[in-house]
Formats: sequence, structure tokens, C-alpha cells
Amino acid sequence: MKRTTIQTLVVSCIAGMFGAFLFNTLTLKFYGNAKTNLPEISRNAQMAKYPGITAGDNDGFVRAAQLSTSSVVFIKTISESKYNEYDIFDFYFGGGGNRRVAGAGSGVIFTSDGYIVTNNHVIEDAETIEVIHEKKSYKAKIIGLDPSSDLAILKIEANNLPNIRLGRSKDLHVGEWVIAVGNPFNLTSTVTAGIVSAKGRNIQLLGGQFPLESFIQTDAAINPGNSGGALVNMNGELVGINT
Repeated sequence: MKRTTIQTLVVSCIAGMFGAFLFNTLTLKFYGNAKTNLPEISRNAQMAKYPGITAGDNDGFVRAAQLSTSSVVFIKTISESKYNEYDIFDFYFGGGGNRRVAGAGSGVIFTSDGYIVTNNHVIEDAETIEVIHEKKSYKAKIIGLDPSSDLAILKIEANNLPNIRLGRSKDLHVGEWVIAVGNPFNLTSTVTAGIVSAKGRNIQLLGGQFPLESFIQTDAAINPGNSGGALVNMNGELVGINT
């Protein structure tokens, strides 16, 4: 029964809620380079006024961060990369070949017994995968990969972990506040906030024969080490994976 439940959960993550991804609008140079002719603004024109964030609203951000940061982990990988750079000394004295390359990213604990979701590209071709959570190190094994949606499921041997609460990405609304959580380079968790700018984006970011793209676009800042981290709503519930 346990095995069936986990298999169902993995399929659900890949095919359902975790199919919603996040991308940072600042990286879309296509939009940044587009030329737009803007009308002149009259000196007498009045700018629209928007209400600021009140103290009560700020408490909502703090609560959402507190509910989610403990479920986001640091992922460290080691892989072998073919060293192709030509060196004249290697020709005469030998050398070259493969070299070991370290990689890093974030992941999200979604069950208390150690199942973690992250980006496929974070652990792709990795020989060893190490998960670090609250200063403890765990060896992780791969349960499932889905390059077409850039998702992967890992498992570590641990119990009573602080798993994140699951939300529904389809219930998100454009203009709704969201929080991006990461654990880059085993530092203290990072939290950035933004709004949902668009849903169901297809920007041809993923490779493969049948890429599945349904991105959630947000203006929350996403750092490279945050890839694989959590996108949560104001209830602290997981609604997407940062990429």
C-alpha cells in the first residue's frame, strides 16, 4: 500500500500540481529588448495610486515564510564531465580525460519520510546527490525523473521531516502574491516576494521531444541557487517549483 501511494504521489506531482513552474521575468531578454513607442505624459496627468502594504499584510508574508522555509533543502551534486580543452602538455605528457564537477540547487520536502521534489536539471547526470537539511547531510537516491517537465523526485532516509503543505496551482489568480523560497549553497533560506504575472506560459525553455510547459510567471527574484525551490501562496502552501 505504501509503495502504491508513493507511486501515485510521484505521478500526481509530475502530471499535476508540480507541472506549474516558475520563471523570472528578468531573464526574458526577448521582452526586455522589445521596442515600444510610449505616449507622452502630460505634466497635469495624475498617476494612479495603489494602496501600500499594511502591517497586517506584512504579517501574512512572515507567516507564509515561516511555514515553508523549513521544508526547503540544499542539494549538492557531483558529476563527471569530459574535459575537452586541448592542452599541448597533455599531448606529450598525458593527462586530460574526465573531471569531477560540483553542482547545487534547492529542493522541497513534500512527505515527512523523506521524499523531495526538485528540478531535473539540478540532479541530471549526477553520480552522487547529497541533501543538506538543518545542518544534517543525507545521501539521496533518485525515485523518478521527468525531463519533459524538468522535475525529479528524490528520497532520503529520514523521518519526522517538516514536509510542506500542498496547494493547488490552478487556484492561483493573476495579481495574487506569491513567495519564492530557496536554500542556495547551504546558506540561510532566502525568501523573495512577487505577484503572479501570468499563468500557463509556454516559452520553449525545455528540451526533449515532448516538453510540457505550463509556467507561472512572477516578478519574484529567483537566484540560480534557488532553482528547485518552492513557490508558495500566502498560506505557505506549495503551488510551484522554481526554475
